[in-house]
Amino acid sequence: MTHAALVIDIAGVALDAADRRRLAHPLTGGLVLFARNFEGRRQLTELVAEVKSIRPDCLVCVDHEGGRVQRFRSDGFTPLPAARTLGELWMSDPMRATDAASALGHVLAAELRACGVDLSFAPVLDLDHGRSAVIGERAFHADARVVALLAKSVAHGMLRAGMAHCAKHFPGHGFASADSHVALPADSRTLARILAEDAAPYGWLSATLTAVMPAHVVYSRVDHRPAGFSERWLKEILRERLGFTGAVFSDDLGMEGARRLDGAPLTFTEAALLALEAGCDLVLLCNESMKAGGAALDRWLGGVERAVADGRREPDPDSEARRLALLPQTPPLHWDALMHDPAYQHALERLP
Repeated sequence: MTHAALVIDIAGVALDAADRRRLAHPLTGGLVLFARNFEGRRQLTELVAEVKSIRPDCLVCVDHEGGRVQRFRSDGFTPLPAARTLGELWMSDPMRATDAASALGHVLAAELRACGVDLSFAPVLDLDHGRSAVIGERAFHADARVVALLAKSVAHGMLRAGMAHCAKHFPGHGFASADSHVALPADSRTLARILAEDAAPYGWLSATLTAVMPAHVVYSRVDHRPAGFSERWLKEILRERLGFTGAVFSDDLGMEGARRLDGAPLTFTEAALLALEAGCDLVLLCNESMKAGGAALDRWLGGVERAVADGRREPDPDSEARRLALLPQTPPLHWDALMHDPAYQHALERLP
């Protein structure tokens, strides 16, 4: 079995010949979409249908959380509240907040699935320490217990609409102030403190979560490598200690926090191989399709392919099984039918 571990992107609102070639590559396991790939629901639905005609098992993903991280915002898509809104509601009415969080997950997933999208990288499990601008309103709360219960509710709503979910950014990005898109953040707390605080929701939700995305953050008192490249974090702590059995996605390997390891610059191929070796099942490379015709994506696909051929990368059937398990197991409600679905309409009414 080929381990289709690479998640690529595309530049525009329709596939070109290079996109089709990359999607057909046996190592391509997923496609991540951005706002630039969206003109409207019909265009999005047609785009995803063409992707699936090339690769029926391609996992079509998007960052669609609510608040400022929501890629599709027009042509019928519901503007979703930020996670912090649910945390604020918790402070006055905890049970209403959990119901609203389930409603958010249901609306989020049902609308995406109606257009053919398989998976959203949500919910965010980071704690709101008030230190991270890149997290900010994306965090539910400062209390790990509140975060866990609201995230579980969002995940429940997504699962009710037939969509898996991906919790992020393990073991927690909220304490590190730097933005891993442009720097390599550091967190010098002890393992005991991280496990008791930021990572606690991952243990409490070990029987719930379908996928996890680690942070491009160095937790210097635990490992000198960022969590997404750390066997200690991914294999020893996430898998063995916390008991997580789902899929692990790298964060974008094009981010500055993934571009250096042990002080040395990495190629995208080296970064992918190191992340996979550390315990990631799927690795993302975003926004390279927009540069030089996507030449970096071609080098990336070719580089990992050569590593497999040379025996430097052993395909992992367990990782491939975890990837395939994220694909929806039920047919979606198409948009017109969704608009008349009582459960969806009720969820809309329950949004905060």
